[in-house]
Parts: sequence; structure tokens; C-alpha cells
Amino acid sequence: MTAPHKLLIEPVDGFSSHISILVSTMQNCRETTIRWVKDLTIHQLDYLYDENANSIGALLLHMAAIEAAYKEYTFFGTNILDNPERIQKWEIPMNLGEEARQAIRGYPITYYLDELAAMRELTLSHFRRLDDDWLWRESPWNDLIANNYWMWYHVYEDEINHRGEISWLKSRIPAAD
Repeated sequence: MTAPHKLLIEPVDGFSSHISILVSTMQNCRETTIRWVKDLTIHQLDYLYDENANSIGALLLHMAAIEAAYKEYTFFGTNILDNPERIQKWEIPMNLGEEARQAIRGYPITYYLDELAAMRELTLSHFRRLDDDWLWRESPWNDLIANNYWMWYHVYEDEINHRGEISWLKSRIPAAD
């Protein structure tokens, strides 16, 4: 008999105490996202509900782009939008819209999952070098003040939001011809 799957937020070895809980939360969020999309076909990933919709593939790449943006800001203190080399890969999925509807098409699920995994590994490598004091560090965010913990909370909050959109889209995809 197999052991039941556990749904736990708990400390992760290799990280400071609060960062390990953040990592556990982010990883649980990501595991759910992967379970929801891992078997999708290219047809399903590219499906557009209407002329204003985002595809599931574009939403997955958007998740990686948001992580790239917050990584840039919280780890390096720079805005990815101000770095032409770093923004080039992420600008279209970050902004979504018409350009994403045209450009982000034809990729298998492995492409999106690999992009998400690569970005997450970069994030985790930075988290391993930080201590909990870093989480509480505040900086300007638009017209507000935010700490690094809130910014990384927002990364997985954005993923959860778009996962809801993905769920809605999945329920409306017609069968492939």
C-alpha cells in the first residue's frame, strides 16, 4: 500500500527558516500548477477562447516572466524593464496581449515546464544565499513600500491567479479536429 500524498507547508533544508517556508509554499503552488497542465497537448496550450484571451501556454510563460522580474528587482535591485538583454526573452510573456497570442504558439508542454523549472532553480540558488533579514528588507514598489517577502508572495499569488484562468480555459477547450 502506498503512503497517502501529504499536503504540507514545512521547512525545506538548505534555506533559512522563513525563506524555507516561502520556498515550501512556492513549491506547493508550482506542483499544483504542473499537475493541472502536464498532460496538455499543443492544441490545448495554444487555444484562445476569444480575441482577448491568453493561451494556457502564454500564461505559463508569463509565470516564469513574473518570477524573472521579481528576481531581478529583489536580488539585484534593478528593473528588468530597464535591462534590454534580460527583458528581451521575457517582455512578450510578461505583457501578454496580442503579441503573446501571436508569438507564444506551437510549443509542447515540456517547453513551458522546462522554462518554469529553469527559472525556479535560479530563484532557489539565490534564496540559498540569503538570510531571513533579507525577507523583511523594504524598498519602493510603484508608489508604495513593499518588503521582499511580500514581493515573493506576489509571485506565487500571480501564479495562483493565472492557474484559475487556466482552469477556466481548460473547461472551454473544444476537442481537437
